[in-house]
Amino acid sequence: MNLRRLWAVVLKELRQMRRDRVTLAMIVGIPVMQLILFGYAINFTLRNLDAGIADMANTTGSRALVMDILATGVVSPVATVNTPQELMDMLRTGRISIGITIPADFERRRSEGREAVQILVDGSDTAVQNAAQQLARMPLDSAVPSLRAPAASTPPETPIGIVSFYNPERRTAVNIVPGLIGVIMTMTMVLFTAVAIVRERERGNMELLIATPLTRSELMIGKVLPFVGIGFLQTTMILALGIWLFAVPVRGSLLDVYAAAGLLILANLTLGLLISTRAQSQFQAMQMTLFIFLPSILLSGFAFPYAGMPRIAQWIAEILPLTHFLRLIRGVMLRGAALHELWADVAALAVFITVMMSAAILRFHKRLD
Repeated sequence: MNLRRLWAVVLKELRQMRRDRVTLAMIVGIPVMQLILFGYAINFTLRNLDAGIADMANTTGSRALVMDILATGVVSPVATVNTPQELMDMLRTGRISIGITIPADFERRRSEGREAVQILVDGSDTAVQNAAQQLARMPLDSAVPSLRAPAASTPPETPIGIVSFYNPERRTAVNIVPGLIGVIMTMTMVLFTAVAIVRERERGNMELLIATPLTRSELMIGKVLPFVGIGFLQTTMILALGIWLFAVPVRGSLLDVYAAAGLLILANLTLGLLISTRAQSQFQAMQMTLFIFLPSILLSGFAFPYAGMPRIAQWIAEILPLTHFLRLIRGVMLRGAALHELWADVAALAVFITVMMSAAILRFHKRLD
């Protein structure tokens, strides 16, 4: 082995890396991104969960109890309603994660040592269920001394009841399988289209396309449409296997499920097209796809609870299509919500699709340079 020739190859590779900005960004960016996401943004201790309160007693004791619950920091009040049914409606549409119900006979129940408070939980997220269980075990008698029974030889029953909806068995598959539709489509749809334009350029087909009367819009939209069918096929496969193998429920309309999936498919395809207009090779396109895929998995609420993230991480998550899709698919499949009730996330995906497609069309030029 000639060390001089070997050193020449090493220098050549180092210079190539220096010229390849995408690879250089991956070398520096991935460790930094993973350190920040795992060390700072990922938090299993949930705080400030959106909560609704229905205090039908409205006594000094009930108001003190509500203050005690809020003082734990686990929940943050976003709505005050009059009936438990209103809380149920808010849970179903995803406006709150926890509902606190205090009955009209709160004082009598408290004096008799019976269950005096009910916490209604969105069980489609197992992390929220765990947070509610911790809340029920916290000492809440600082302002209401007689809330808990006096200590005895056996631990007394807590007067705070937990009622979990949509996944009372706390099966992880019920929470994971709907999200897998989004994760798999994010990985495949972005990657497929990210290499679409680059592949045409590398194989020499771009010259033929340039010679045709196709407009930029026709070419870009024509690249997207075939993959829409592939996305719906993947959705059908995951749904069928999830129902068959894991007994995952579909409480809402199946049409709404496919409509939500269609929005994510289009969002990912337009994002992939934008990447393809920037990448110089298929390898670069795959590298750039990884930059999208990692934050989507970690920040969207699929792998780690969204409510446990700091505010800045949540702002970043709001940009990602997978974040909004998870709210839609879990709302429709697990809570039985209608798609129009989740209009905010539908609108967010529609805006994302419009912006990404417009940017991809503007960046693409029918020339080889």
